[in-house]
Amino acid sequence: MSLRCYELLLLTVPEITSDESKNLEKRLNKFVLNYKGSIISFERWGKYRLVYPVKKNDYGIYYLFRFEIPRETELIQDVKTLFNVKLNNIVMRNMFTYLDEKASLAYQRPKSLEEVPTRDVETFLKENKMEGLLSAVDSPQRKGAKEDPASAQKTKKVESNEQNEDKK
Repeated sequence: MSLRCYELLLLTVPEITSDESKNLEKRLNKFVLNYKGSIISFERWGKYRLVYPVKKNDYGIYYLFRFEIPRETELIQDVKTLFNVKLNNIVMRNMFTYLDEKASLAYQRPKSLEEVPTRDVETFLKENKMEGLLSAVDSPQRKGAKEDPASAQKTKKVESNEQNEDKK
């Protein structure tokens, strides 16, 4: 009986706990072993921003599960049923792929949000040659701008009221 290699890519909710992640891995391992298959790998890829919301989530955590099973099994349909019935609150999307026997198992995984260092706004503006953008927006009095006469009168009234209270 020959084995066929599969890859399962999972997208889970971003709030998945480590216990839920371990439980997911155990359930998938159990399914594969029940069908007389073997596990190649189970990897947590990390958190990514999604192109469009999935089940009202802008972010998700990806997992890659690789395994081998005999050609004539109902494992894939049983796992899809598991995701749709019991784990639908954790697994948002799943995709099974048959891997060609000659295909390499190497892949290039993009960096997740957890791996990419965070940058502040000023660094971003400097790198993109937009340094003066924030200073122009933040300064209350830009060069050559005139103060509104009504706001100037309000400011003077507030200052005079504060001085009168201090004298009392």
